[in-house]
Amino acid sequence: MNSNYPIILRLEGKLVVVVGGGKVAERKISGLLASRARVVVVSPEATDELQRLSSAGKIEWVQRPFLQEDLKGAFMIFAATNDKVLNKLVKDSAESQQLVTVADDPDGSNFHLPSSFHRGRLSIAVSTGGASPKLARKIREKLEQEFDETYEDYLEFLFMKRKWIIVEVADAVLKSKLLTAIVSDEFLNSHDREGDFQRLYEGMI
Repeated sequence: MNSNYPIILRLEGKLVVVVGGGKVAERKISGLLASRARVVVVSPEATDELQRLSSAGKIEWVQRPFLQEDLKGAFMIFAATNDKVLNKLVKDSAESQQLVTVADDPDGSNFHLPSSFHRGRLSIAVSTGGASPKLARKIREKLEQEFDETYEDYLEFLFMKRKWIIVEVADAVLKSKLLTAIVSDEFLNSHDREGDFQRLYEGMI
């Protein structure tokens, strides 16, 4: 039985501590920066890219070995070193409410990252519960082909129209019909979504 609970987090402004300065840490940090998290890297050494990010002020690099107090106030923690003993120390140093993932111990982590991609507001994530990250990536790549860049503009259209419908349309039945109608291949593939929506709305009222 899979007891994992899928969730999408808003990390903007949240403190995320990454222990480790290698390629694994670099990959994790790339996604964290896109979420506008406040990233602190703790490691005596760091890749050229992490050093560049530090020099540019994108991350804070604490250039020394890990200390337990480095985790104070962290919302999320990545133990991303190639030292199993150190990774376990990071995990054991975390408080019970902190989210911790350990690079070489998925079963000992209390969260893990799915294989994911974004199309504007659309986020699609695939997880195999640690059974096969390679399969998760393979499924993600198939989904990337199905949900192409067309969805970026389409999601913006849906976002704006949903806000308008909720505010401007008082009739609950009409509101439901409009919200259902715009989630269709006709609107996805339309070259004039605004015009099509106006004609749809006028036809329904």
